[in-house]
Amino acid sequence: MTKLVVEVLDASDLMPKDGQGSASPYVEVDFDEQRQKTQTKHKDLNPQWDEKLVFNVSKAELANETIDVMVYNDNKSGHHKNFLGRVRISGISVPASEKEASVQRYPLDKRGLFSHIKGDIALKIYLIDDQSEKFAVPEMGNNGGVEEKEKEKKERPLQEVNTNSSTANDREESRSDEKKKKKEKEVRTFYSMPASNNPPPAAGPAPPPEKETPIGVRTDYMRAAPPTTMFMQVPGKKPEYELVETRPPVAARMGYRGSDKVGNTYDLVEQMHYLYVNVVKARDLPVMDISGSLDPYVEVKLGNYKGITKHLEKNQNPVWNKIFAFSKEKLQSNTLEVTVKDKDIGKDDFVGRVTFDLSEVPLRVLPDSPLAPQWYRLEDKKGYKSNRGEIMLAVWMGTQADEAFPEAWHSDAHSISQQNLANTRSKVYFSPKLYYLQVHVIEAQDLVPSEKGRPPQVVVKVQVGNQMRATRPAQVPSINPMWNEELMFVVSEPFDEFIIVSAEDRVGPGKDEILGRMIISVREVPHRNDVTKSPDARWFNLLKPAAVEAEGEKKKEVKFSSKIHLRFCLDAGYHVLDESTHFSSDFQPSSKHLRKPSIGILELGILSARNLLPMKGKDGSLTDAYCVAKYGNKWVRTRTLLDTLAPRWNEQYTWEVYDPCTVITIGVFDNCHINGSKEDARDQRIGKVRIRLSTLETDRVYTHYYPLLVLQPSGLKKHGELQLALRFTCTAWVNMVAQYGKPLLPKMHYVQPISVRHIDLLRQQAMQIVAARLARAEPPLRREVVEYMLDVDYHIWSLRRSKANFHRIMLLLSGISAICRWFNDICIWRNPVTTCLVHVSFLILVCYPELILPTIFLYLFVIGVWNYRYRPRHPPHMDARLSQAENARPEELDEEFDTFPTSRHTDIVRMRYDRLRSVAGRVQTVAGDLATQGERAQAILSWRDPRATAIVIFFSLMWAVFLYITPIQVVAVLVGLYLLRHPRFRTKMPSVPVNFFKRLPSKSDMLL
Repeated sequence: MTKLVVEVLDASDLMPKDGQGSASPYVEVDFDEQRQKTQTKHKDLNPQWDEKLVFNVSKAELANETIDVMVYNDNKSGHHKNFLGRVRISGISVPASEKEASVQRYPLDKRGLFSHIKGDIALKIYLIDDQSEKFAVPEMGNNGGVEEKEKEKKERPLQEVNTNSSTANDREESRSDEKKKKKEKEVRTFYSMPASNNPPPAAGPAPPPEKETPIGVRTDYMRAAPPTTMFMQVPGKKPEYELVETRPPVAARMGYRGSDKVGNTYDLVEQMHYLYVNVVKARDLPVMDISGSLDPYVEVKLGNYKGITKHLEKNQNPVWNKIFAFSKEKLQSNTLEVTVKDKDIGKDDFVGRVTFDLSEVPLRVLPDSPLAPQWYRLEDKKGYKSNRGEIMLAVWMGTQADEAFPEAWHSDAHSISQQNLANTRSKVYFSPKLYYLQVHVIEAQDLVPSEKGRPPQVVVKVQVGNQMRATRPAQVPSINPMWNEELMFVVSEPFDEFIIVSAEDRVGPGKDEILGRMIISVREVPHRNDVTKSPDARWFNLLKPAAVEAEGEKKKEVKFSSKIHLRFCLDAGYHVLDESTHFSSDFQPSSKHLRKPSIGILELGILSARNLLPMKGKDGSLTDAYCVAKYGNKWVRTRTLLDTLAPRWNEQYTWEVYDPCTVITIGVFDNCHINGSKEDARDQRIGKVRIRLSTLETDRVYTHYYPLLVLQPSGLKKHGELQLALRFTCTAWVNMVAQYGKPLLPKMHYVQPISVRHIDLLRQQAMQIVAARLARAEPPLRREVVEYMLDVDYHIWSLRRSKANFHRIMLLLSGISAICRWFNDICIWRNPVTTCLVHVSFLILVCYPELILPTIFLYLFVIGVWNYRYRPRHPPHMDARLSQAENARPEELDEEFDTFPTSRHTDIVRMRYDRLRSVAGRVQTVAGDLATQGERAQAILSWRDPRATAIVIFFSLMWAVFLYITPIQVVAVLVGLYLLRHPRFRTKMPSVPVNFFKRLPSKSDMLL
């Protein structure tokens, strides 16, 4: 049988309950009608128990069970106990083995509304098999009594004896005794003695030593739980998908931050020291070859790490300007060797060297200026300084905040070639500035079709780069057609593209004949910052394609040509959306003149990652991880750390914040472009984190491990955890508060809104432009990375997302349904006291109606203040349960990851189509029911049912007279008392107004 082990380690900051500023706590654990408790720690608000409680459990029923951990204060008499807090843990979150379990700290919850509770408790919960030797209990002989059993137990360290958990037979007997003797006090005895070198006294014949049942000795006795992490358990969620709060030794948390909130940098990451070697140049190097030439290069060696510069052919005064960085944590020698060698076909020749003792290397502390390089005379192999030239070097000890850090050659990348070294560096990128290009196609005149007897059906096509848009065919086919349509495109600076406008005649299906074409550069298009200043439309010549090509070579005077009336403008007042508006990081307009000043600073420290999965397991290596963070138009990329599952970046970046209701996105990827990888290789996704700035408190440092979750066709997978440090600093409080009352998007989006259909199309085009531009950088930020960060496939149909949105709606409606249930309970007098209080409050509000609005707002204020104590203490993160990712079926995921258009087999597509029809049928039924109710409401006064309408207008006249002569307070009291009447005066039959409404006609009987 499987056993459940609950290790009760310690608690901290408990509430004093004994009236003397202290408490005597003990822990009581209830599970499946089994109850055990620990020893009592007298007068200790930070007790340590380090005890293991073992329970019988069935794996099949564990998911439906709950582990109740209660902390009590033991009074002197022993018959009373004070409640100190509790923790309820779902059985579904219990690890299957001790290896998978970890120490978790749970905040203590209150039992009631008026309980005063504080503190937390450290627990470790896991499952073991019954055959485990660690918890084996030796069988006693027939002649062994209770006294011998207890004596033997006393000699074993930290062995807990419990009448409810000794053996299976003892448990059955104890349960039967509990039923017979419910009033008897439950007795539990605990023994805890240090290990002794003397053997325990034998109760009977001593068994041979080799057959002795081994008892595991607790080596973690009186050991405190790790204080660096705090796990927040949420009922119903898997612990591995939750945040883990950390306390890394960063300066911002340790109180080293000065009064200047903007000037200080690198206080959100741990300092990592590096030995920097700046090889600048050399002079007067001797000739080593017979031909009288020298091909020098420099080798910097520290232990087993060796860095090499490029060799310069036939140069006795070379200039390298190369910086090397060696991590202080991995220094393998006390001596640094800088050797100048001559590149040769066989063995390279030794020119000279310089050695440095690391204990003499100076430490650079920012903001000191860079260390000035110095000339050093080269020595021979014996250490004598001879005429071998000089080399200019600078050697110092610095941190990752040094300006030489991003461009330096790092010792952990010693196995990478010079060509691929650029793919591992940390860089900052900026997205191109995007604009909406609006082309207003008005009309054309004097078109010349090929067939003169047939009026042309003209369509205007506009192409900008790889974007193509077309108007509808003219309503009246003629040689002077009119369209009056607006087409929109996305363009980016420096506007090096051309606009190609062509008028085409649809001769037949799929066959168009070009009637004329014109070309204009995007740079010639006027800008528009405001809707009131729209540029004027212009007439352009439509030339034949051959004439357009010849125009570039030799301009000729055109005597006659077709004309087209167009209006071009670059709309700089819009914000070009390249992300979804739900988690966008920027809402600023394209025009710099319309942008508003910043309201704060966002600082992000990318510390480390842990428990990463080996993404290159097939190649024999682990993971080459790097991070990408995106906020606004600024992208940052960390250094790639090679072949490790626990990388430590400790890099810090800063952004200006213009709107608090924005989101920063951080992604982790595996670099697949190292050591000669193919150019078409794709960097693999490890995970992504989104954090909304409006959920952060100002000037607070958040340090957490975020789970890296990736949804794959095989299901949800956790690839590790990412440790981040985050701080939002407000520099303009008035502007930030005023920002909440301003529209989210710029003014142009509301004065001249863009349709949703065009917005989605333009967003896709903007994503492609950003991805193409960043892919041309060095090192490139590749397309797959940009698309993953921008969620390029967010608009694609997904049954999983549909379920998630449906559950979100139901969660919102659950509040309304709870209010309805509460009102129903009031109406049926389930709680007479509450119902009477509601009656009294209702009568007071009716008599004094001027108190209604103040009461409502006071109630909102009280609720807000009450909920302040339950406010979220941690930033949001990817919620696997809310996303419906934990229980997604393989068929749903296969459909979600399918290409567009589909690439699946016909039978699979047919099955999905049938399923979609069934779901759409239910939606169709619900939509029909809603339409029916609305049509019945319209039919009240439409005389579709003459008798029903006559009844309504007759009663309306009577009610008008009655309400005119009756005070409104009396009417309100009568209606309220009728709705709150006692169940004795109620009936289960529908009311008269409901019956009348359901009899009204609708248009459902008119449908085919």
